[in-house]
Amino acid sequence: MQPGLSTHVFLQQRLHPGLLDAIIRGLAPYGSPVIEVFAARHHFDYTDRSIVRDLATWFRDAGVQATLHQPLYMDSQWSRHVSPTLNLIDPEKSRRIDAMDEVKRALESAEQIPFTALTLHLGLKGDPWNLRALENSLTAIEHLKAFAHPLGVKILLENLQNDVTTPEHLLEILRVGHFDNVGVALDLGHAHLSGGTPAIDAAIELLRPRIAALHLHDNHGAAHQKDEHLWPAETSEKTPETIDWQNIARHLDTLPAKIPAILEITHELEETADAVTRKASATFDHQLRLTDQLQSS
Repeated sequence: MQPGLSTHVFLQQRLHPGLLDAIIRGLAPYGSPVIEVFAARHHFDYTDRSIVRDLATWFRDAGVQATLHQPLYMDSQWSRHVSPTLNLIDPEKSRRIDAMDEVKRALESAEQIPFTALTLHLGLKGDPWNLRALENSLTAIEHLKAFAHPLGVKILLENLQNDVTTPEHLLEILRVGHFDNVGVALDLGHAHLSGGTPAIDAAIELLRPRIAALHLHDNHGAAHQKDEHLWPAETSEKTPETIDWQNIARHLDTLPAKIPAILEITHELEETADAVTRKASATFDHQLRLTDQLQSS
């Protein structure tokens, strides 16, 4: 796997090269690193040309692979206590258009920053699966794919806590739309919330040919239904509620090595760059130990 970390862990801070340096310190010992830039204007203002230029210079000089996570909030509405507001498949057409326009504004930064992929959310938490959701998903993907691909950016669909993005429905969307060059960013934490280890196993097996990235984080399972985005290293001692990371190691050993495994961790007000470096290193250290144990058994 390629070790990765999302800047979501620094979401309450303005993104700058010093934070990117801290991420690389935590990832570089484990392979060719990947950084997922989380598009939120208060964090990464993709509409500010000077900010985009500075980050583009950093990525070019560092030679680090970059991916982009779509914006989830309008700038004025963001708060850690507010649910995401941008919905690409909203029943109301004007809101769908607003959401797609905001994603395209973020994508324009790929003209300078060498993003290779864009992670998309189809719907919000609890959204139902129906014909309208399918049609709106197809429209959103087709529209954004036409904008992203000329920039060298591949569209990835993420499984969420809704019925639209179950593994089965993601495959149906991709099949009906003939989206042969659209992939999946499989979020293991979200899969765990839908049914624990069996749900993770089923999602990986069903989506295996489409998986282009993994999101790694932990939570306390379906009984709690809280998308906690915890550090895996902090929950590495298996309990009945948290993810079985030894099982994840078995899966990682069967997936292509080029697939980024991106830590997508919740943001804390007092989190420091040095603490993120240590925790990222601890997570990948632990995962490598699990892999070594599997290979030696």
